[in-house]
Amino acid sequence: MLALTILLALAALWQVQRVAREVRHEEQEKVRLWAGAISQRAHMLEVTQHFFEQATLDEHRKMQLYTDILQSFNDPDLSTDLRFSLAYVNYIVDSARTPIIITTARDSIISAPQELAGQKLEGDLLKEYSVNPPFHYRLWGMPMTLYYKESQYYTQLRELLDGFTRTFLSDITQNSVKVPVLVVDSSRTHVIASGNLKGERFNKKEEMWKEFRNDPIKFTLPDGKYAWVYYEDTLLLRALQWLPLFYFFIAAVLLLVSYYLFRTTHTMEQNRIWVGLAKETAHQLGTPLSSLTGWVEYLRGKEFTPQYAGEVEKDLHRLETITQRFSKIGSMPELQESDVKEATLAAVSYLEGRAPRKVKFSVTFPDDEPFLAPLNPTLFQWVVENLCKNAIDAMDGEGNITIVASQDARKIYIDVTDNGKGMSPAVQKHIFDSGFTTKTRGWGLGLPLARRIINQYHRGRLYLKYSVPGQGSAFRIVLKKK
Repeated sequence: MLALTILLALAALWQVQRVAREVRHEEQEKVRLWAGAISQRAHMLEVTQHFFEQATLDEHRKMQLYTDILQSFNDPDLSTDLRFSLAYVNYIVDSARTPIIITTARDSIISAPQELAGQKLEGDLLKEYSVNPPFHYRLWGMPMTLYYKESQYYTQLRELLDGFTRTFLSDITQNSVKVPVLVVDSSRTHVIASGNLKGERFNKKEEMWKEFRNDPIKFTLPDGKYAWVYYEDTLLLRALQWLPLFYFFIAAVLLLVSYYLFRTTHTMEQNRIWVGLAKETAHQLGTPLSSLTGWVEYLRGKEFTPQYAGEVEKDLHRLETITQRFSKIGSMPELQESDVKEATLAAVSYLEGRAPRKVKFSVTFPDDEPFLAPLNPTLFQWVVENLCKNAIDAMDGEGNITIVASQDARKIYIDVTDNGKGMSPAVQKHIFDSGFTTKTRGWGLGLPLARRIINQYHRGRLYLKYSVPGQGSAFRIVLKKK
């Protein structure tokens, strides 16, 4: 379970890191495209600014030409067609849509929009028309001054440009890719703008750009200066970077819970085994002790004969066998090459004298074939006895138990078959679980002990070959020859 959990955690970590790398790459590409678009926009603003500078100069030249044409009216000998000159002057003013005011020496307006005629050029009106330097000239000896404002066309375009410029930094900081950004000046000492950042933690802090891990992007501002754009990873990418730790935390919790459950289950299983062993010990000792007690009562006042001594010796030998079995369960027993046939027949011989009379045993070993394998006869006989006792219980004390042996070059196979009541599929899944039993007075320890003896001590295999309800069951013991 530990290895599987670590494997799953590593697989999840690899997958998350792969996704994080892809997301980081996509974000970097988005930021590069966004920075390129910002640079192009800044260049467009710069070109537009240059256009307005040229337009302002062009308007100044037009006003200069306008005043020059007006002054040309002072020369009566000039062969210029005055009507053409006057029409050209009006064309300049009308085509440019440039608001102009012409005043006398006393600042009285003599040429302007009709609503301003006769007024004084002063106050806010003077301030409004003094943005550009005025032109002074004389017309027929009278001093004149021409004031003008920016062309209406240029004013509308400039308002559009101002709005475009105002949204420039806003578009930088509140970008569509939702990347946290910080815009600083070329000296990296002043924050120009910031966007998608929580709080104001970057607005007044010096050298705040050092906290950004990604390389900055340089771009040009509309005023011709350049700035730096620092950007952080998005919330999605940062969440992906923390996700592996979350996986490891979940894996650690699962391991701790699994270990606790395993330890609890193991402790409970050990408790069941010890309780079962105690009961099994009492049960195993009960038979020879009862027999010895009966012999004692029977022999009181009678002469002790060799026949009686032989029967008592059998019970004592049984007690010795039980003692050896339980002493070997707690440690790895020594295996010696032994005759499997002899050990099997010894177990069956003991059971035949103590089983119900209606239970018949049949043991079949091929003639002239040695059945030798690394074996502990004492424990192996216990396995055969447990399988036969379960078969007797399944047959309700009446039926046939068949033991058939076979072998190949590497293994020995012993099948223990009965014609009892069999087991359902649900019962078959749990027959080797400690403490599981279908008997009213059972402890559920016989088959788990038998399997432990064969699988762990003898490096073989004990399993249920088949079981059919109403027809019987068959267990197979597999022993390795070497």
